Amino acid sequence: MNPREHLALALDVDDLATAEALARRLRRWFGVAKVGLELYASAGNDAVAAMRALEYDVFLDVKLHDIPTTVGKAARVLGRLGVRYLTMHASGGVEMLRAGVDGLTDGAAARGHRPPIALGVTVLTSDPDTSAFDARLDAVAASGCGGVVCSAREVALVKQRFPELVAVVPGIRLAGEATHDQARVGTPADARRAGADVLVIGRAVTGAMDPEGAARAVTDEVVAAGAG
Repeated sequence: MNPREHLALALDVDDLATAEALARRLRRWFGVAKVGLELYASAGNDAVAAMRALEYDVFLDVKLHDIPTTVGKAARVLGRLGVRYLTMHASGGVEMLRAGVDGLTDGAAARGHRPPIALGVTVLTSDPDTSAFDARLDAVAASGCGGVVCSAREVALVKQRFPELVAVVPGIRLAGEATHDQARVGTPADARRAGADVLVIGRAVTGAMDPEGAARAVTDEVVAAGAG
């Protein structure tokens, strides 16, 4: 498979022009663009449209968490935008996640988009306490979500128990890099060998002195680990 399909560029900036510049600069190596809370709060749906115009799959990482009715309605609206991935907190429970899955699917279908993938966020990679992981993974699987967000350390367990789930892994760092605010990190090779489907790459590339060089290094690791 093309390594780009496994790599999501985290556009954690507060300005759409900056995000677009990064996306253009690095799209040779990345096939997915992550629009998180910071960029979405700044640019809203325009951020999604801009990344789609650059032919990225859009990973909208807004981590919905509310009563099931509200999550379902919000997910329906976001599904109409043509996002490929949408996150929801698994701590919200099966009913909430299922409402989000249904809303997202309905919204995408209403606009003729391909079926999107709802992602249940298990435990944030900044949190060292993973005691809730198993219960949240069970909720993700029971709700009909198509994928899960977890750290590189939990991927093997996800694939052992629910191999059909798409495993999306943030907290990716090149060997020797600072972990910043992340408690559970892994290298691109570690994550891929464990079975990760999509690696979310942010500061390891966007904060590097040579972003293109860092992107090439990440891609080389992914290829060596078996994605190419």
